[in-house]
Amino acid sequence: MRGRIDARAIVAMAVTIATFTISSSSTRAPDPTNYTGKLVSVQDLQTDYGDMCYSERVNPFEENEAIPAGNLFDAFDEPVQAGQAGGAAAAASDIARPPVRTIRDTYPIYSSIAVDTQFNEVVLQDTNQFGIKIFNRLENTAEGVEASKPVRVIEGRETDLEYNNGLYVDPKNGDIYTVASDTADNMIVFTRDAKGNTPPIRQLKTPHRNFATAVDEEKGEVFITIQYPPKVVVYRKQAAGTEEPLRVLEGDRTGLSDAHGMVIDTQKKLLFVSNWGNASDYRIAGSGKFFMPSITVYPLDAKGDTPPLRTIQGPKTQLDWAAAMAIDPDAGLIYLANDLGDSIIAFKETDNGDVAPSRIIKGAKTGIKNPTGVAVDLKNKELWVSSLGNSSATAYPLSANGDVAPIRTIRSAPSGRTSVKFGKPQAVAYDSKREEYLVPN
Repeated sequence: MRGRIDARAIVAMAVTIATFTISSSSTRAPDPTNYTGKLVSVQDLQTDYGDMCYSERVNPFEENEAIPAGNLFDAFDEPVQAGQAGGAAAAASDIARPPVRTIRDTYPIYSSIAVDTQFNEVVLQDTNQFGIKIFNRLENTAEGVEASKPVRVIEGRETDLEYNNGLYVDPKNGDIYTVASDTADNMIVFTRDAKGNTPPIRQLKTPHRNFATAVDEEKGEVFITIQYPPKVVVYRKQAAGTEEPLRVLEGDRTGLSDAHGMVIDTQKKLLFVSNWGNASDYRIAGSGKFFMPSITVYPLDAKGDTPPLRTIQGPKTQLDWAAAMAIDPDAGLIYLANDLGDSIIAFKETDNGDVAPSRIIKGAKTGIKNPTGVAVDLKNKELWVSSLGNSSATAYPLSANGDVAPIRTIRSAPSGRTSVKFGKPQAVAYDSKREEYLVPN
């Protein structure tokens, strides 16, 4: 989710490290004392799409033409065949031998948050362990306690949860909506009381690279942002299977560029989208461009290549990997989880151009570290934040501003711990001078 390189490869949630020495081609016999490992195989990756490598699950030029495949749990269970990894020269024991060391985060990493005000619960999306953790809203992890215990956990092979995000809780029945960000292409729905390794009650096939969801309860419509190619797709709220969207907002005039967070104001009939600014035509090599991050505003029923009504963009905004969005319609404020800014920033709904935030929650007291989720609880007048960087959720008064301490904190890791933040690592390199491993994430 956090990495923008998307080779559509299935990867594990850990980086395993072993030491290999690869000699250059030579007629001289290799010195058997001069290596600590064995090169299993070298294979050219043949594709029809240039230098990029795509999985067999999806044709990159036909978004809806997916080839049936299982989820990542199936991939993890597939045994490696010796014949596929070097033929007779590679013994099974070489392939299966354990790593020398493993770098892995064993704690939850929370990408998204929602508040169920009817049942007084906080719902957190864990992208590290492919699960959803549900806590009592009044939970407050005490100092000296490693982690709070959730009241329910949805997790396991049957859930179809992978790198999910974009939580939404139905205000009437508590159903939990979530979308797959990077590997699977779907929106899945669980009942409010779902727990354990339970399948969703409904699945909807979506385009690739979902991020955020919002629901217009009055019209019964669910909105989903697609990161790339950037768009907003709108379905019936009860849509399932391969049902087509009601409408799609996309095109050069929209100003969408790597769309992420989203929120809607059903009173003022407005749609707000946060954009990271990366843009290209995936059909044309070398067409990539970088724009400043932005918030684009549209009529709620916008479709096609509709230009924004307003655009918030510029250095004063402090936008930096703006992720989820939330709204306080009574105050006329939209809140953004500002990932790399380690902050929550708020703008007026009427803002336009290069404007400074009306509020900024940031600082050592806040407990915020790489926030990617934010939720407004109008019933209890609270603002909730999920921090990807420290496995926590924090609650503040809705009026909070500045370096303010949370009124409650739900921790799923020891106090002060910084998450490894592995999202979808796809490569590793070794810097021999500094003795460091470099992992694009």
